[in-house]
Amino acid sequence: MSELILVRHGQATPFEADTDRLSPLGEAQARAVGVHLAASGLQPTDVICGPLVRQRESARLAHAAGGGDWPAITTDSRLAEYDGDGMMHHLAPVLAAQNSEFAALLDAFQTHRDSPERNRHFQRMLEPLTDAYLRGEATHAEVETWADFRGRVRAFLRALLGGQSGRTVLLFTSGGVIGVTVAAILQAPDASALALNWRVRNASLTRLTYGSGRASLDSFNETAHLPSELQSWR
Repeated sequence: MSELILVRHGQATPFEADTDRLSPLGEAQARAVGVHLAASGLQPTDVICGPLVRQRESARLAHAAGGGDWPAITTDSRLAEYDGDGMMHHLAPVLAAQNSEFAALLDAFQTHRDSPERNRHFQRMLEPLTDAYLRGEATHAEVETWADFRGRVRAFLRALLGGQSGRTVLLFTSGGVIGVTVAAILQAPDASALALNWRVRNASLTRLTYGSGRASLDSFNETAHLPSELQSWR
């Protein structure tokens, strides 16, 4: 049997001009992951990350905090998150033109984006936007479709699960990838992948056991390794 440990990246900077980098909190979260896994005696056979800066930096910082004797980090483009920036820049205006209720949610977020209520208004707007993205109701030539996103994540998962046994794979990625992976293992519908995505905390751990063509979910969204001051959703 083999083990797959999915790590969501540390907190990024979704409301800044450069959304693809770790915040100081995100850096501390990534280091905490490495310290925790090393203290637990984890000896990964593979350390893999997605291509985004927040994914690669989370892997690098955890690797260093874990003592640096884990295998070299490899990058796989199939582990990139769905295009959140593209959704905001391209799909949100499309959906707002089609749906007055969504347009009001988008306006409310823009009004409150610099207020303490920012996260609440962002989530209220983001959930119907991603639902429309999943259903193919809002599309743009420059934004990867949900079907293509899901397809590349599942292709990575099939290749991994069909590989050699006896591996311990540590994988640094994002909430949407984790949601699609868990939904695939549970044979749940696409909507479940998004519902799972909303629950995944920064620097959380999700564990799978796999082998002989089968895979099981052992834990989801572990955060006990993070003290309260290092916990965040976004």
